[in-house]
Amino acid sequence: MALEVVCVPAFADNYLWLVHDDASGETAVIDPGDPAPVLAAAADRGWTIGKVLNTHWHRDHTGGNLAVKEAGARILGPAVEADRIPGLDVAVAGGDTVRIGDHVGEVWDVPGHTLGHVAYIFRDAGIAFVGDTLFAMGCGRLFEGTPAQMFASLRRLAALPDDTLIYCAHEYTLANARFAAHAEPGNAAVAARLAAVEGARAAGKATVPTTIAQERATNPFLLAADLNQFAERRAAKDAFR
Repeated sequence: MALEVVCVPAFADNYLWLVHDDASGETAVIDPGDPAPVLAAAADRGWTIGKVLNTHWHRDHTGGNLAVKEAGARILGPAVEADRIPGLDVAVAGGDTVRIGDHVGEVWDVPGHTLGHVAYIFRDAGIAFVGDTLFAMGCGRLFEGTPAQMFASLRRLAALPDDTLIYCAHEYTLANARFAAHAEPGNAAVAARLAAVEGARAAGKATVPTTIAQERATNPFLLAADLNQFAERRAAKDAFR
């Protein structure tokens, strides 16, 4: 049976993800920056959050850890950032696994946005929780890591199966799509997706999850030919208005 994933919006543009396995009744939350909406969303469904899976230490991803822990959850997060993850119970790193019911998630090291950033890849369910590493039509800023680290992290994610659903942590797609059209002016797939994203956002609809196939076709950072072009595009995006 597939995992059920529920989008819980928070702050200006964060997406917090509730993940539920009906067979076992187990529920996890990815990056609960704000505890109130995720606890309320779980309670509305009769679910109890048993695990927090943090992708990295930033406050908008970990600010609700302690409140969710008080309600009965265990906190899992990146070992490299262990001293910055509130309430951490289990430190994880690349090569480890996590479970939600019988579903096994691989822990991948995907540094770049932060040095210890991890992603959780549930191959059996065809889903990946990537935090702020890969966005729909974009990627995270390099706050701590290097272009080479982020380029390698993105290349690794891009090798996932085409239909893998990518759950990122922010609704940044419209701004990303506008930059993509600037970076890839002759790319018809990018132009078409920009129009679709404009329509979705005008209607108040989320543009996430995305798929790896969509990203390989329209994400300017995955379309970068090499590390130098990636670094140029990342720097250009930082200044793009």
